[in-house]
Amino acid sequence: MPLDIVTDPRHGGRWTSLAAPGREWLWHRPDPERQRVLPGAAFVDAGGLEECVPTVRGTPDHGDVWSRSWTRDGATESVRGADFILSRTIRATADGAEADYVLAAEPGFRFVWAAHALLDLSADATLHLPDGAPTRLYPEAAPLVDRPWPDGAPWISGAWPAPCGVPLDRLGPDDGTAVGAVVDARQACVHDGPDRLNLAVHAEGQPLSVALWRNLGGFPEAGPYRSTGVEPMLGRVFDLAEAGPDDAARVPASGEVRWRLTLTSACRCR
Repeated sequence: MPLDIVTDPRHGGRWTSLAAPGREWLWHRPDPERQRVLPGAAFVDAGGLEECVPTVRGTPDHGDVWSRSWTRDGATESVRGADFILSRTIRATADGAEADYVLAAEPGFRFVWAAHALLDLSADATLHLPDGAPTRLYPEAAPLVDRPWPDGAPWISGAWPAPCGVPLDRLGPDDGTAVGAVVDARQACVHDGPDRLNLAVHAEGQPLSVALWRNLGGFPEAGPYRSTGVEPMLGRVFDLAEAGPDDAARVPASGEVRWRLTLTSACRCR
């Protein structure tokens, strides 16, 4: 069945609703500061789905476009970043929705993009990605892993669904932890009771992954709350500054990178 999507071009292009009949998928955390941000401001987490590009973590935090106004021309919304222009066209489909993206920049420009979707999920929800998929865990997971964390390592790797002994496929009740991970897969499916949401990214010749943010009341240190991010990505790292040669998307000689995000109510992970 189609998914109904609402965006807010004036305030960073954030997706404010991803709704199926009887269900809103996006989690929200109202914060009046979100309405007043300017480029260069500290990130304000209001939930929804943020377009994070050219990085997620690092500088600028959550990327360069969440704090900028977008423009709308018909069905297409666009934003100009410091070194690129990002455009997207969102449409309903018979079994969900899809968004087509174009990033225009100088050939050779490297970037990471994430559909930073924070989902409103119960403690019984489960996450489904291909068994055995290589998974990078980030340092906030150090107290939970089954081995000492290597000094200075930006991440360690294991296999989905329990990389390095950390079960990521189940959410569970709040336990005061927060874990970030990047899974080498192009799609993920969320099961929450009878409801399903499949998120997938498609692009030719670019590295694809799914980032996860499982915050069970462990972040931020002051005033922690619960939030769950399931984030299709171009790239394989949170921080562009840590990207190896094959860990970031790259603009080809044409000056454009094109990709598609699909969202459906049918689980398609294999």
